[in-house]
Amino acid sequence: MKKTFLLIAMLLMSVIASGQQVIKLWPDGAPNSNGLSGPENEMEGGRIGNISDPELLVFPAAEPNGLAIIMCPGGGYSYVAAKHEGTDMAEWFNAQGITFAVLKYRMPNAHADVPLTDAQRAITLMRSHADEWGIKKLGIMGGSAGGHLAATASVHFTARTKPDFQILLYPLITFEGRVTPGGRNMLFDMYPDEEEVYYYCCDQFVAPNCPPAFIVHCEDDTTVPLRDSEIYVKALEDNGVPVKFIVYPDGGHGFGFKDSFAHKQEWTSALAEWLKQFAE
Repeated sequence: MKKTFLLIAMLLMSVIASGQQVIKLWPDGAPNSNGLSGPENEMEGGRIGNISDPELLVFPAAEPNGLAIIMCPGGGYSYVAAKHEGTDMAEWFNAQGITFAVLKYRMPNAHADVPLTDAQRAITLMRSHADEWGIKKLGIMGGSAGGHLAATASVHFTARTKPDFQILLYPLITFEGRVTPGGRNMLFDMYPDEEEVYYYCCDQFVAPNCPPAFIVHCEDDTTVPLRDSEIYVKALEDNGVPVKFIVYPDGGHGFGFKDSFAHKQEWTSALAEWLKQFAE
């Protein structure tokens, strides 16, 4: 018991020292349900599954430059890779003067609207803290299925939920030609309405007022093919939306903020430079 108490105390001290804040998205209950219940499933590598009570893990910048980013980790819509596609990035973004938040969104469990509802709620919550955290512009970011969520929030928005920019790492973009791979079997039920599936093909809903984009993908990605990013980039360019598209020949899928990714220094430096335009 004494060891358990000490461990909890150390964890709390770590959170306080880092300035991390945890915000419940729906303290009074969400407007929709994913049908899941029971405790969250904490898995190896910082992955979290069975999420029914979504949260924002916020890391405010000590010296804010006016920017904030909500990160949507990937996980095939079956879990959230909250570490290498989430909290591991916080220190780097804070060093740029950017307040960073990791969205621990609910798994769809065949309720496709649930993750998007959480992402839109996260945007409004972050903006409600704009004065506290010095936020002038807010972007959304995501990797893989989280990249799909970020892209979905960047094409389906209201005046209150529109991101100021989007950052996508190896994003899932379309369900055209997909039967079960790429999160479709988690986002929808076995026999979904095709109009609903179409609604979540992000490239089909790009418009001139969509936020500028920064996108990174690898040619040898066999989980989400490069084609997903290519069709989204084309849709953005066709609509006059500024986009920075970086393609690496190797690196596969899911590199996130891993040091093992050979091009980590390149893409993070490019991102830091690209973000400067929004802080000006």
